[in-house]
Amino acid sequence: MKTSAAVAAAVVCILFLGARSVHAQDQAAPAAAPPAAASQAAPAAAPIDPVKAADIQRLIEVAGMKDLMAQTMGAMEANIRPNLEGSLPPGEYRARLIDLFFEKFRAKLTIQDFLDMAAAAYDKYLTDDDIKGLIQFYQTPLGQKTLTILPKLTVELQSEGMKKGEEAGRDAMNEVLTEHPDLAKALQDAAQGNAPPR
Repeated sequence: MKTSAAVAAAVVCILFLGARSVHAQDQAAPAAAPPAAASQAAPAAAPIDPVKAADIQRLIEVAGMKDLMAQTMGAMEANIRPNLEGSLPPGEYRARLIDLFFEKFRAKLTIQDFLDMAAAAYDKYLTDDDIKGLIQFYQTPLGQKTLTILPKLTVELQSEGMKKGEEAGRDAMNEVLTEHPDLAKALQDAAQGNAPPR
């Protein structure tokens, strides 16, 4: 389980860092600025107040975040591995390459890395009173049920949303191609390599 969690952590981190990098690019300094100037401009994160840090750690424990993250990362690896396999050309090398990739990735990222990020996010967005309130809530039967149901609910909604999005996209494209036979023909020609020169 520890190995799967680390792999999943790596995948989560890639997704998290990818989203952060897109956000950072939107707010980045001009591209001509040297990397050293960019790193000097970023202020160091202030340390979390020790009392609040202890409450955040308690919240992480009460919410079972470590186990939940391990399970989530394991599920992510299970979902991503087939996509990775499908994106690489077939061959005897592929399974070994993917195993070595995940091994390296696990060595670079740990669940603790994500827990540290979670602690920083809790510190940024929640007051200590908010955190104490969540600790109390998660210790109730409804809080425990919420912790059990929310991850499943999130996965289910994401899955259903993707299906609905695929259906809507497919229907929209079919309607456009039906309403515009010239575009349907151009698409067919391009797919066969017979596209007319522009």
